[in-house]
Amino acid sequence: MKFRDYYEVLGVARDASQDDIRKAFRKLARKYHPDVAANKSTAEEKFKEINEAYEVLGDPEKRKKYNSLGEHWKHAGDFSPPPGGGAYGQWGGFGDQETEDAYHFEGTGFSDFFENFFGRRSSQQGAPRRATGSGRSTIPQRGRDIESEILVGIDEVMNGSERELVIQAARGGAARERRTVTIRIPRGVGEGQRIRCAGLGEPGSAGGPPGDLFLRVRLERHPDFRVDGHDLYFDLRLAPWEAVLGATVPVRTPHGGINIKVPPGTESGTEFRLSGKGLPKGKDEGHGSLFAVAQVVTPTELSEEETRHWQALATNSSFKPR
Repeated sequence: MKFRDYYEVLGVARDASQDDIRKAFRKLARKYHPDVAANKSTAEEKFKEINEAYEVLGDPEKRKKYNSLGEHWKHAGDFSPPPGGGAYGQWGGFGDQETEDAYHFEGTGFSDFFENFFGRRSSQQGAPRRATGSGRSTIPQRGRDIESEILVGIDEVMNGSERELVIQAARGGAARERRTVTIRIPRGVGEGQRIRCAGLGEPGSAGGPPGDLFLRVRLERHPDFRVDGHDLYFDLRLAPWEAVLGATVPVRTPHGGINIKVPPGTESGTEFRLSGKGLPKGKDEGHGSLFAVAQVVTPTELSEEETRHWQALATNSSFKPR
């Protein structure tokens, strides 16, 4: 298992503030998002790495657990938990201690490292298996359900998709072999929702049916949009003169390009609601709204001529902010 140094991925120090981590993520995400990246062949994998790092470091509780690895974070190359302690409880309670019913997944959008320490990978407890004197049950028993987390992008929420997963028991268990399955991500799926994949759980015994696979959705962080239910929020960055004089600003949305008309005198924090431009609510149930939140951005580097213009405006303007 390859250790992931999430601080290195985001390019921040281990004592970085949550605000610095957020800024680093947004900067890198804008650079490597597949929609805008120059090299699309490598951008997708890099974007997943950035998302995973922010999934952990952007959450104070997950970050605390990750930091509790202590000296082990310095290990490079292959990373293994210490013998006898399992992969979890010894380093800050990352989940249930690994048992013979734990499973590894590939294709969820998370690395093996994340799956081991933060993913829900164990099988769900089912009815106890009855055994005969020979130790083998003769009564058909349904296989137990298994569960994991899956990282889902906004484009998948918008349109639905299919994903190929590989499932393998961590050790022992009834399904040691690697199974490659195709699962469907439904359109309009939301954060925390569980996707049921019938029959893809643990095999049954004595002719019993298999259990189900449940995938708990984690929405991929987007460099521009913030998700709130079926609504999307994004910062509409405006130059001071655009806010003062008004402007028509082109904006890229999951529904395609649109223009937002900014009226004169717009202040930072003003919200423009675009009904029906958010995420789908489900099959034929319409869409949420997209909220553009005005953010007036001031220039930080000025030429001599620009400085003179700003000084003249400061001298001649009748506007009094205080």
